[in-house]
This record gives sequence, C-alpha cells and structure tokens, in this order.
Amino acid sequence: MIKIGFFGPKGTFSQEAMEKYIDGRNNYSEYDYSTITDLIFAVQNGEIDEAIVPIENSLEGAINITMDMMAADVDLKIKAEMAIPIKENLLVKRGTKKAQIKYILSHPSPIGQCRKYLNVNFPNAIIKCEYSTSGAAEEVANGLGDSAAIGSIIAADVYNLDIAEKDIHDNENNFTRFVIISKNDSPRTGVDKTSIVFSTEDKPGSLYRILDIFNLWDVNMTRIESRPAKNQLGKYIFFVDIKGHIEDDEITDVLTMIQKKTSFYKFLGSYPEFKL
Repeated sequence: MIKIGFFGPKGTFSQEAMEKYIDGRNNYSEYDYSTITDLIFAVQNGEIDEAIVPIENSLEGAINITMDMMAADVDLKIKAEMAIPIKENLLVKRGTKKAQIKYILSHPSPIGQCRKYLNVNFPNAIIKCEYSTSGAAEEVANGLGDSAAIGSIIAADVYNLDIAEKDIHDNENNFTRFVIISKNDSPRTGVDKTSIVFSTEDKPGSLYRILDIFNLWDVNMTRIESRPAKNQLGKYIFFVDIKGHIEDDEITDVLTMIQKKTSFYKFLGSYPEFKL
C-alpha cells in the first residue's frame, strides 16, 4: 500500500488534486497534514511514500514554501505533476436559503477571487477570514444556518453542506499546479519535463550564459522562477522547468554544462508532462 499525503484538512483543493492523481486506484492510503512543511518532511522522514503539494497558481504565482523546501531542506524528487481548475462554490448548511446568509467565511484567497460576486450578491454580509476553506466549511456545518463558506465541491461532500451556487469565482483562468514528490522521480515516457534549481556566480552576464545553453541545444524552457537565496542579500536562486527527461542525451548534455557553470545546482526530477 502506497502512503500519500496531502495538505489538509479534508475538503481542500489539495485533496481534490490528490483524488484526481490517484484516479480510483485502491493501492493508496491517504493522510492529511496541517502544513506544507510537515507534509514535505513526512516524505523525507519516511512517514509516507509520496506527497502532493501545490507549487504555483495561475493568478497568485509561486507557492514559495514548496519551492524553498525543495531547494534547501530536503532531498526529494518530483515524480509527477497535476493541475486542476480552482472552482469556488457557495456552501451552506442543509436547508439554508441565500436570503438568510449574514456571514461569508473562507480563506483570504478565495474571498479575493470572488470579490465581484460578493459585492453584487452579498453587499451587506460580514466577511470572516479563516485559516482554510475546510475550516470555514466545518464552521458553517456546525453553525446556526446564517453563514456560508466559499470552497470546493469536495468540501461540501466532506462536511455535508448544500451547494447554494456553483462557480462563483470572478476569473475562469484560475488553475493550481501540484507536484507529487517522493524519494525517486519517474522513468522516461517520451513526453516529459525536468526541473532544476541553481544559482549563478556574481559576475556580469552569468545568468544569460546559462540560459543560452538551452538555446544552443534547442531545449524548450517552459518556466523560470527566482527566489532569494536567503544566505546573502541580493543573491537569488532560479527554478527552471524544461521539456525532456534526464535520460535523453541532449538533456543530459545540457544539465552537465549547466552544473559546471553554476555556483549551486540541484536536480529536482524528471516526470511525465501533464496536459490540461
């Protein structure tokens, strides 16, 4: 039985992504963790075999804690990726009507993503920010029937809530990308991605010379993200995703060249590319 962890509590979009990744396979047992830090360390320490963690959102950008820990705190690999649309819904206690709602509860991110909807439909409601969408759903389920939560359909199932209205988010282009991490990455499939992180020497043109290696070998770079190195003001590390697998000859050559020209380099894994 494969032990897989997700960022909980139950009813989060992380659980939704995990269920999509598992896709009905019965050889998985599920464990929820209250923080991303605890979740990632659980894989490192052998408590679980895999973890699904958010790494970026199309509206809000990178999930910094995931990137920082993968770069500096653990020796783990990305073995797969998954992206899901973030669809926000208005969740209420069984039998509650929209006219009864006086309070809207959720994490600050969903509240911000539904601002137009709330202004039009609940201009007088009191907005209460919670630690998580699941926590908001649980509070509504245990409440007096005068509150609504903004959250996922899976949260409605977990906490036995009615969905008063679906898809209340203001922007349809809201996706979160998750990565599945373990102590090993995945074998070559022919349609793969590779992730690395590195820092450059403090010399003019250092980053350009590294990025030019991808151009010279005709390797497609699909993402680059910078983060503070945290050991020196003004110094950065760079996360890069490229198309291809480390077992591909040209990718092996590219990564060998990059490793020689960087002051810090870490291979984060090769894994099948996910298609929406």
